[in-house]
Amino acid sequence: MAKQRLEGKVAIITGAASGIGEATARLFASHGATVIIADIQDELGKAVADSIGIDKCSYVHCDVTDEVQVEKAVNYAVSKHGRLDVMYSNAGIFLLSPSILELDLCDFDKVMSVNVKGTAAALKHAGRAMVAAGIRGSIICTASVAASQGGYGPAAYVTSKHAVLGLVRAAAADLGRHGIRVNSVSPSGVATPLSCGVTGMTPEEVEQITAAACNLNGAVLKAGHVAAAALFLASDESEIISGHNLVIDGGNTVVNCAPSQVLEQAYNGA
Repeated sequence: MAKQRLEGKVAIITGAASGIGEATARLFASHGATVIIADIQDELGKAVADSIGIDKCSYVHCDVTDEVQVEKAVNYAVSKHGRLDVMYSNAGIFLLSPSILELDLCDFDKVMSVNVKGTAAALKHAGRAMVAAGIRGSIICTASVAASQGGYGPAAYVTSKHAVLGLVRAAAADLGRHGIRVNSVSPSGVATPLSCGVTGMTPEEVEQITAAACNLNGAVLKAGHVAAAALFLASDESEIISGHNLVIDGGNTVVNCAPSQVLEQAYNGA
């Protein structure tokens, strides 16, 4: 029998009705965690929870832009299960927009509200619950390669993910004294319902574009890869890791292929 890496732990995952969140909910539950899916997609969220099993997973409606709803989701976990060990703040949005010269500030506010305010609310209320119970918990946030470099999305999205990374580092500093770890995962493009819906592409098209830009030959990023990274950060295997941004991009953000291609061509006499 495979080792249960989250046996006995209670986890909330926001934005877990589909995509990366859903993959993580299923993986966490398979490793012994009791999972609460917090999302605004009620039918999908309930269906995912039911498919995982009512003994392992439940669903609560939660709009992360409303702090009260985030607090209620945390209180639900504590009142039903007696504790909260893991908060995975994964809910986020991506809106296509033109150049910064044509930036719609209403869209900017919407992206910041979900991606940044929602993350701040999750950190605040999960942190409070863990501190109150004396739990050395783990809080994980979904950032992005857009938190490291420009050019990976529109201005609002890039700005929001840089802010998420700042929140992770600030919260790691605040919560470390309580034994609570705070980290982030930063994937590159994943073929989720969100990314496909925004771009109008099929999952295969999104994966083809992502793979073509990947430095690691043959690598195709899947939601399951991000879920596996979150599992590591949620588990006791990462008990000494805090304030870390785990980038999941096949080396994209640290390798510039253009100079090496030029050198290779020069070496070969091209």
